[in-house]
Amino acid sequence: MAATSETGQVTGTADKDYNLIWFTEKCLSNALRLETYIQDAEREGDSELAEFFRKAQADSRKGAEQAKRMLAQRLSKSV
Repeated sequence: MAATSETGQVTGTADKDYNLIWFTEKCLSNALRLETYIQDAEREGDSELAEFFRKAQADSRKGAEQAKRMLAQRLSKSV
């Protein structure tokens, strides 16, 4: 199975770097999707749910920022 044995020969990117790129993209994508959920909750007058999604969105943004910093550090060392 390629997913368990690919270490950069096929993609040109080591698994750990690819994983960090994937994680960053998913966090950013999640933050965008949560904006829709926040708006849906607000439209329905559910402030509790909107606040829940805001907190989740903040966590996603935080994860993305941390991952971007880590990725930048690691890529600058490998160039």
